[in-house]
Amino acid sequence: MGKNKALLLLAALAAACLFSLAAGPAGWSNTDVILNLRLPRTLAALAVGAGLGLAGALFQGVLKNPLSDPYILGTSSGATAAAVFCFLAGIERTSPVFFLAVFAGAFGATFLSYWLARLAGRLSDGALVLAGVAVSAFLSALVMLTLTSSRERSFSLFYFVMGGLYTVEPGVLMVSSLIIAAAGAAAMARWRALDAMSLGAENAYHLGISPERERILFFVFACASTSAAVAIGGTIGFVGLMVPHLVRRLTGPSARLLVPAAALGGAAMLTAADAAGRSLFPPSEVPAGVVMALAGAPFFMWLLWKNSRGKN
Repeated sequence: MGKNKALLLLAALAAACLFSLAAGPAGWSNTDVILNLRLPRTLAALAVGAGLGLAGALFQGVLKNPLSDPYILGTSSGATAAAVFCFLAGIERTSPVFFLAVFAGAFGATFLSYWLARLAGRLSDGALVLAGVAVSAFLSALVMLTLTSSRERSFSLFYFVMGGLYTVEPGVLMVSSLIIAAAGAAAMARWRALDAMSLGAENAYHLGISPERERILFFVFACASTSAAVAIGGTIGFVGLMVPHLVRRLTGPSARLLVPAAALGGAAMLTAADAAGRSLFPPSEVPAGVVMALAGAPFFMWLLWKNSRGKN
């Protein structure tokens, strides 16, 4: 990635942060609002976006599937379901048990989607998407059923399930940010293996890479990053789908540049989306998850159309 392209990405991130800090009726005039409300929310959006962008780049690389994304694969739904059950069980968000449960939900849902897609004998793009949609739909229905039967706490949890950055707990933000940073560092330490995996399992094997071992490792990194993002912002989709495709035009296909660029791009995209949701219909807010769905669903349909044309 050239210097000018790197500066472009950093400029987009800086612009998103400034937009987020200024978004609201008071603009820049109220320092207390900026420091106590908007700044923590901006930091949360940066962390969640970075985690989802990182996870999307890892999933797309290791599965060699341009349609892979934590939301589409069911990873986010698994993490959200585990988080909701923890909330209802009275487990604090800062508890290690909470983070372990959310990670287990993310990894379990991802592995289930992958296993269902492999039942056909060949891991195709369509099979993986259908498996992920099925797993996500089942987990979402399970969460809604649980919330319906727990009305006393369901109202606040519905906002979490929809995906939003309304309340930011400093402890959760700090732990989640550390998890995302650690997952990113671990993935970057194995960027050559990720490049080999993107060539296909057979080619990776001939290059001295164990495809099954690397697949599990990158699943762990991606699921850890996703679960940490979900712990802060709930279910927010399509960041991990869109960002790797967009930044790949700047970085090229190599994971050495693509992975950190996807994290930065995801941070910029979600920060801008959250700020836009606060600005569209004041004083009401549109959740960041809704804003991303409005932008991401058409992008996903375009990718489906593009892939279908390429295979015909």
